[in-house]
Amino acid sequence: MAMRPGSRKINTVLAAWACLILGGGIALTSNTSEFVLATAAPLALAGAGLLLFGLSMDEEIEVDPVSVADWEPDASRMPDAGRVMFRVDTTLEPPIRTSILCGRCGKVDWVEGRKPKSHTCSQCNILLWESEEE
Repeated sequence: MAMRPGSRKINTVLAAWACLILGGGIALTSNTSEFVLATAAPLALAGAGLLLFGLSMDEEIEVDPVSVADWEPDASRMPDAGRVMFRVDTTLEPPIRTSILCGRCGKVDWVEGRKPKSHTCSQCNILLWESEEE
């Protein structure tokens, strides 16, 4: 699954600001004891370093739609867990496709669009699920 472009950079900068605010808040609101300074100073310095690192990060590249469209899950059987196991993967970016892996026989079925309300394996004719609540 691909991350949205720039989200790693934004997350790093937000974590840096949280460290800076937390370190500064601890230092300013507590008594100036050695323990407080030993906790607040490294936290604030780590926040400053993270901020510099986060601001210098390059923007992430967009996901290649061809590689998204060509992706397929491994067709493998799943262990028996007392009932039929299955795996559902849906692409988040167009083209929206859903792959359904039957755990009993290892067959991968493809459905255009999002996860259907019910699905029966095309190879072994076993009902995998009947509603979204399962």
